[in-house]
Amino acid sequence: MKIFTLLSFIFFISLHGYSQCSGGRYESDVFPAVTVTSNIVYGSNISSSGATTSLKLDFYEPTGDTETKRPIVIFAHGGSFIGGSKTDTDVTELCTRFAKKGFACASIDYRVGFFPFDSVNSVKAVVRAVQDMKGALRFFYMNTSTNPSLYKIDTANIFIGGSSAGAITALHTAYLDKECEMNSHLSSVTYNSMGGIDGSSGNAGYSSAVKGVINLCGALAVYKWLDAGSVPFVSLHGTTDAVVGYNRQIVNPGVPLIYLDGSRMLFEQAAVVSVPNSFYTFKGAGHVPFAGTSATQIAYMDTVVNFTRDFLVDQLGCTATPLQLANIPAQTAILYPTIVCGVGGVATLEEEKTCVIFPNPSENRIFIESTETIKNIDILDLTGKLLYTAQPTKTTFELKKEGIGEGMFFVKIKTEKGEVTRKIIFK
Repeated sequence: MKIFTLLSFIFFISLHGYSQCSGGRYESDVFPAVTVTSNIVYGSNISSSGATTSLKLDFYEPTGDTETKRPIVIFAHGGSFIGGSKTDTDVTELCTRFAKKGFACASIDYRVGFFPFDSVNSVKAVVRAVQDMKGALRFFYMNTSTNPSLYKIDTANIFIGGSSAGAITALHTAYLDKECEMNSHLSSVTYNSMGGIDGSSGNAGYSSAVKGVINLCGALAVYKWLDAGSVPFVSLHGTTDAVVGYNRQIVNPGVPLIYLDGSRMLFEQAAVVSVPNSFYTFKGAGHVPFAGTSATQIAYMDTVVNFTRDFLVDQLGCTATPLQLANIPAQTAILYPTIVCGVGGVATLEEEKTCVIFPNPSENRIFIESTETIKNIDILDLTGKLLYTAQPTKTTFELKKEGIGEGMFFVKIKTEKGEVTRKIIFK
């Protein structure tokens, strides 16, 4: 478990500042031009249609750079896992801007396309994308091991990120780290037949570890997959995003597919499990407002680059400025339950998409959030005795310890579409 106080974090980076940061490198545009090497093959795998697909990336580096070990940011494009390209405007702009600051960058293609458009096949599409991103990570570890002067990568500082579907890919690459976590989404037979958690997209035997994640309008299947010891991340997300929700929402790129937990929920989960993160909210903005060439879109992109830059230089130790952790709830000592394979199992998909209960256990209050209007809440003790009842007629409810007491209880939540029973604990 890697839980550091903010003070110890600042002390650590003050002692171990990244040696390459002099002259404003990584904070400013210290290089006027960028060199792009296109269509580098990093692996291959089988597409959803059964065809062997060559996996390619474009590599961005500062023109004339003499540094021999550079941090790298690997970006994945959006496109709802049915389209998109490594040459999409937003990812090429991100790679170019960060390369000018001294980073190496890569924009990857990954396997896209699935049919029919349903929840199971959309999960398979995410798994394929994660496997491909891991193949790209192993590609750079492999080349650094066998030919370090080729890409000049510092493998201690590899970051991954993306836009929309690319952000979903990066988040799952970093935080889907137990095979049992997929049990509510895919059968183990299906999951293993696809290659399991790491897949076979190339460069077997090398690491796929990352230093941090850049989440641009993305989401994670289950917020609890982010647990103590997870790598840090930065998020930027619009509050009115109708495609990938800012909160818990069904992903809807024109066809409703699957519920995911958006950036706000990840931010709150990170607060209680002490994972460093930065969060910027685009108030009133929709999906990927920074993609495009209009003045407004460019202004959004400026914010994305500057806010992400601050996160990256903190992670590199280029500054003693602490991470921006504004709006973290004051009560951060209570941990959400961590998923443990074979111990108690994982909540069913139906439960996960119906309601969220947090923090649980709690010392004084528990919040219940539902995707539908909550019609009735009953609290029962372990003998089935009714202790408390309420009719919120809204999607959120605050349950206080007062009047219920300490111990384990059942909470029965009835919504417009059904009923769910979960365990809660007041300490």
